[in-house]
Amino acid sequence: MINPNITIEQLNAMSKGNMGEHLGLEFTEIGTHHLCAKMPVDHRTHQPMGLLHGGASVVLAETLGSVGAMCCLNPEKQYCVGLEINANHVSGVRDGYVYGKASAVHIGGSTHIWEIRITTETGKLVCISRITMAILNHKK
Repeated sequence: MINPNITIEQLNAMSKGNMGEHLGLEFTEIGTHHLCAKMPVDHRTHQPMGLLHGGASVVLAETLGSVGAMCCLNPEKQYCVGLEINANHVSGVRDGYVYGKASAVHIGGSTHIWEIRITTETGKLVCISRITMAILNHKK
């Protein structure tokens, strides 16, 4: 379960000065078992043919899954790192925004699994991804 005390403002502040800010990623919604963000499809996220770069989709997916897992932990005791991510690129996008929704599939003591669906503004599926996160304890 995502910590209900975490705000969208806090999540967006975490993107400052890193890949999220560079790509224009913006968190938009927090639920009890999901997290949403949007990302522009523009010169920052295009591949040479003018389509959304698959790697940009994976950045959005990994960010959502990783942050979702982090929001379920006590940061004083635990942290998480990615173990595996996969992505199936279903359709191309040239402009506008894509919207990612990460939903918890499994929240365990040592691993989390999150599914991330990336869609267009009209709801067309662009990419579906799954990330497995390792949950680690801080060393004392």
